[in-house]
Amino acid sequence: MFTAPVLLIASSGGHLAQLWSLRPWWQGRERVWVTFRTHDATALLDDEDVRWAHRPTTRHLGNLLRNTALAARTLARLRPAVVVTTGAGVALPFFVLAWLLRIPTVYIEVYDRIDTPTLTARLCRPFTRLFLAQWEEQRSFLPTAITVGPLL
Repeated sequence: MFTAPVLLIASSGGHLAQLWSLRPWWQGRERVWVTFRTHDATALLDDEDVRWAHRPTTRHLGNLLRNTALAARTLARLRPAVVVTTGAGVALPFFVLAWLLRIPTVYIEVYDRIDTPTLTARLCRPFTRLFLAQWEEQRSFLPTAITVGPLL
């Protein structure tokens, strides 16, 4: 029986570590990762199915276009059941296109932003079906979020 995979998207480093901490939830599911090819990411995701994104994403129009093309190819081929991210900029083209394709999206605000939303959270807001907060204080700027507690 075919089951659609979960698409997990994060920049490398702390964003990726936060998604990795959800292992009890995703380990029994078919999954595909999107992140940057860095030493920590390649070591952590050695046995995982990964699509390598282009970096840097901040203020780099060329990589935004390359990552949008990657998002279009990935979403068209996989038709994931859900797209989940902790950010950062690489998530935006995936969320926009997933929204257009009616694929559910879940945004988890990062652990270390308590007073103000991240830029990626603000940009992805119109394309997010479910917001999750790691701290109750994050609900001051994400009032519809569900607090799930710290992932790390």
